[in-house]
Amino acid sequence: MAAAASIVLAGTLPGMAQSCDELWYQRNLIYKEAGYCFKTANAVRSFGNAGCRFDNQADVPLSARDRAEIDSIRSMERTMRCAP
Repeated sequence: MAAAASIVLAGTLPGMAQSCDELWYQRNLIYKEAGYCFKTANAVRSFGNAGCRFDNQADVPLSARDRAEIDSIRSMERTMRCAP
């Protein structure tokens, strides 16, 4: 289902800024769909941990496409000076 997050991000019109919250959600949706177990209260509240399998983000098996998408989102978050 990480492809859904990619479609949302890729479908954004050029020059149309997304909010930091939207970028955060899209990035973490990729991790959720890959089985990451969230630790922060906000992420657990947003995504839950039902069915999670990986406590360490580095252990989450992501495709090259998902990794590229996450890198792109993080780059946008840095550009927009979103909170870490």
